[in-house]
Amino acid sequence: MHVVVIHRWQNEIAELAPLLAAALEVTAFDARQRLIGGSPVVVGSFGEARPARALGRELQKRGFYGFVLDAAAVRSGNTPFVVRRFELGGHSLRIEAVDGRREEIAFAAIDLLLPATSISGHTETRTTTERKFSMGKTLMAGGVPLTKKVKHQEEVAREEHEEVLHLRAAKRPPVLFYRSGMHYDGLGEAMKMSRELNFAYLISELRRPSPNAVYDERLRRRAGQAKLLGPALNPETNLDLAVEILARSLRRRG
Repeated sequence: MHVVVIHRWQNEIAELAPLLAAALEVTAFDARQRLIGGSPVVVGSFGEARPARALGRELQKRGFYGFVLDAAAVRSGNTPFVVRRFELGGHSLRIEAVDGRREEIAFAAIDLLLPATSISGHTETRTTTERKFSMGKTLMAGGVPLTKKVKHQEEVAREEHEEVLHLRAAKRPPVLFYRSGMHYDGLGEAMKMSRELNFAYLISELRRPSPNAVYDERLRRRAGQAKLLGPALNPETNLDLAVEILARSLRRRG
């Protein structure tokens, strides 16, 4: 899949909507809905590169900044460094991956801190039991009112949420901090009573000594993910793509 992204627009939405509508061959209302979510936003997705690039050129002709992203290349690129343990030093961050690898990253080298929430949905079968009046049992008992057990099964949709911090530093592979997948003993005496508090504290402590880091938390909410990905892409299966799009947009802005 190849996605077409626009970002960094300067003009008012009222001026841009007709231009975007003409490029996408949609109504001005539909184009406006995509723009009001802010930059960046996916405006097209294609199975092949050629139509995606053609749309990218058309948008450029109409004054839009943007880029085309190959989702398969993103997902087969650098293997992320998934953190198991960490330690905050005076000038650098020391991390250990789930596979035992160890790295050290200077705080000054961190350029992006992007917290996000991974949302996964599944369906469970729930069985409930209730008692109902039974005419048959009542007649057999000589008119004494009796009940019987009745079981009902229903499908219940469930969502699981996992917070993850995406850290980018120069040309290093992405570094991922999963809230529920780390040990927090690296915080020492500052360690809190819950994973939620420890995760929030870690983010604040990474922001403080990283002068060059851009912090953007729009992907912490499903609504932010949906706005960025557009109506055709599901946040549940494309969060990694959303993070990469946001990272590239922020770096190009810088």
